[in-house]
Amino acid sequence: MKTWLAPAKLNLFLHVVGRRTDGLHELQTLFQLLDFGDLLSFEVTEDSGIRRDGGSELPQEDLCVRAARALQQAGNTGLGARIQLTKRIPVGAGLGGGSSDAATVLVALNQLWQIRLTEDDLAEIGQSLGADVPLFIRGHSAWGEGIGEQLTPAKLPSRQFCVVWPDVHVSTKTIFSDPELTRNTPRIRIPSPFEGDRRNDLEPVARRRFSEVGDCLDWLGQFGAARMTGSGSAAFLAVASTKAGEELLEQLPSRLSGLVANGINRNPAFVDEPDGV
Repeated sequence: MKTWLAPAKLNLFLHVVGRRTDGLHELQTLFQLLDFGDLLSFEVTEDSGIRRDGGSELPQEDLCVRAARALQQAGNTGLGARIQLTKRIPVGAGLGGGSSDAATVLVALNQLWQIRLTEDDLAEIGQSLGADVPLFIRGHSAWGEGIGEQLTPAKLPSRQFCVVWPDVHVSTKTIFSDPELTRNTPRIRIPSPFEGDRRNDLEPVARRRFSEVGDCLDWLGQFGAARMTGSGSAAFLAVASTKAGEELLEQLPSRLSGLVANGINRNPAFVDEPDGV
């Protein structure tokens, strides 16, 4: 069975610049992929069954299974798969775990089933599963607009990040539906995304609705400019080195979990071994 990395992501900033008539929010964000993530292995089967081991979602809510079923239909294949998921990205932390898993299923099974849909085709399927899924299908750190699906690959400097999260699941729907959410941040334009005031517009709402998020940000903020990723609950901080991040984590209180990861510009599973790693 081949094994694929489903990388986590950070939103280096996240601005809510408007709201569409369908209720979805217009965003501008800078996505940073990490070299840390979930691991997925696949075994092709001759029947059409989709079975997944690992993880915690109920079958009807399982994005991996939903992604595989959507690809079966789009590719008109009778093949099936056994999917083994090693879950390492915390759920409800804003790190993109479920979306990355779904994208990895689409990319991997497109190859293993020899369906040969294009990247654009896979991204279209992925968008029906979640706004962040196309990011992981493209496999690049990226500047994101629209609801996050309009992506321009970004070449970001090599940096290490300390990522910390509390034991709380933050609902993205809860954050975006809050009436006090800022929805009119002025738009900026690339290629200068690091200039001016950059923040996560979702952070004040997450702090107010989930005290654990504020506690996490305050703890990490002792060491530098900590910021929340996505809709929370995880916070991150750029550190000088992996060693510096590990030394910081030695002080981590028991109520928090954390890791140190490298920022990457491209999913290595898409570069080094096109058929998996």
